[in-house]
Amino acid sequence: MLRSSRSAALALFLALVLGGGALATRPAESQTPKSGGSINVMLREDLSQGFAIHETSTISVVFPASPCFNNLVFFDPLKRQESADTIIGELAEKWSWQDNYRNLVFFLRKDVKWHDGKPFTSKDVKYTFDMVRDAPDAQAKLRINPRKDWYANIEAIETPDAYTAVFRLKRPQPSLIMMLASGYSPVYAAHVPAAQYRTTCVGTGPFKVKEWRKGEFVEFVKNPDYFVKGRPYLDGLKYIVIKERGTRTAALQAGQLDVAMPGETTKTASEQLKAAVPKLVVTPFSTNVTDNIIMNLKKPPFDNQKVRLAVSYAIDRRGLIQAVHQGGAVLGAGMAPKPHGVWGLPEKDLLSLPGYGKPADMKAQARKLLAEARITPQNPLKVEMVTRAIAIYVDMASFVINELKQVGIEATLKQIETAQWHAMATRGDYQIGANLTGLGPDDADANFYENYACGSPRNYSAYCDEQVMRLIDAQSQELDAKKRLAQVWAIQKKLEQDAARPILGWRLDYLTVWPHVKNFVPHQSIYNFGRMQEVWRDG
Repeated sequence: MLRSSRSAALALFLALVLGGGALATRPAESQTPKSGGSINVMLREDLSQGFAIHETSTISVVFPASPCFNNLVFFDPLKRQESADTIIGELAEKWSWQDNYRNLVFFLRKDVKWHDGKPFTSKDVKYTFDMVRDAPDAQAKLRINPRKDWYANIEAIETPDAYTAVFRLKRPQPSLIMMLASGYSPVYAAHVPAAQYRTTCVGTGPFKVKEWRKGEFVEFVKNPDYFVKGRPYLDGLKYIVIKERGTRTAALQAGQLDVAMPGETTKTASEQLKAAVPKLVVTPFSTNVTDNIIMNLKKPPFDNQKVRLAVSYAIDRRGLIQAVHQGGAVLGAGMAPKPHGVWGLPEKDLLSLPGYGKPADMKAQARKLLAEARITPQNPLKVEMVTRAIAIYVDMASFVINELKQVGIEATLKQIETAQWHAMATRGDYQIGANLTGLGPDDADANFYENYACGSPRNYSAYCDEQVMRLIDAQSQELDAKKRLAQVWAIQKKLEQDAARPILGWRLDYLTVWPHVKNFVPHQSIYNFGRMQEVWRDG
């Protein structure tokens, strides 16, 4: 149970980092946005890659770095459901598809300055996305490039003038605009070395970095030259790093934090917070994040499909949703199910896939497959299960280990710090892992190319199937929505049948904020609403 009083140690920590702060008061009745004030925002860990969003795969960087940046286009921050129809311009005033979705033309704003005063032009757009797609003539190279495959279909980026950028594609790809609208797709400054974003941020966004005190906080101040008139409303933002889960929650309850970090408030925690402080505002939403199992196909025993399938059959998805999430997650395969997403398989179609049937039947099938692979209770499989050293990862991993033990797989848990986690997974320096994977936008291209394409840096299992690649390319260029949906369903079934990366469930979050925080609207993906441009403080 959460405590309403803080320990002396917690009080001292908050006093040092936050500079004190009283309990929040009830908001005024007016809903007209007000300018001024600042808010304190929860962070579960430090920014492992600094502000280098293009080199990261974690919300722990994307969320606190987003206020510094802009995209060409962005999902409307005030609309919860994301789609091509909710995309608005940021650095692009307008855009146009040409040649049957083979050319995407952006017409750029002429009134934008970088935080150091230099003008924004099409040169910055070309620089950024040539770098991200790893073009042969790119002017810079990323140390880690997790979303390179998002942009593999780009043939060239042309800049006929300073305020026009043309993305010329190899084949039609309507979903490119969805990926460009993700919080994962900011524009970098061409005159700033890419490596510099690991330690500081020169952006065009509504807020400028004032100070990053590593391990403690990141502080932003309002950008007085922001191109959107009257924005941002807030004078400042402070993202507070609190590593211990209970301490984070206590700080939120005490009013020392105004906003919870997206993805960090479980159903149970939100209920406890609401019981302790009834005026807190709790908004359930889909995070677009899965619990999943990664298995290294290049290393025994997981190069054996029977062993991978046995792992998938062994894990009771519904049991995990109840035991780990207390109901705060939903069943699904490779794409989020309705109403949380557009592309997910109907539940009736899940029942025929590994791990979605009756738990006893599924575990019996797991034991049968293991026996065929000569793994028995007398000859158990012993493996090391890696996971990130974050509470929400460890909770899930512990459940999975217990499930695997019941079918003859003995796993020991090894926790990996975030700074090493993604590099370790990309190298394939593991056997099996309990993982969380977040999707930028709810679109099949973003998911399939990033997580299942042959050779993709985020394809941690090293799964590679040429037939699946042809199916992925086919759905990507399909212009008929019904035909594309059928193709996406077929791919999801194939991926689960191959145990490419068994999906265990789709996480929900219960975003908790104090009532004086206005216009902080959670979307269906945790990665796409961190700009803070429209957020204001009422009191």
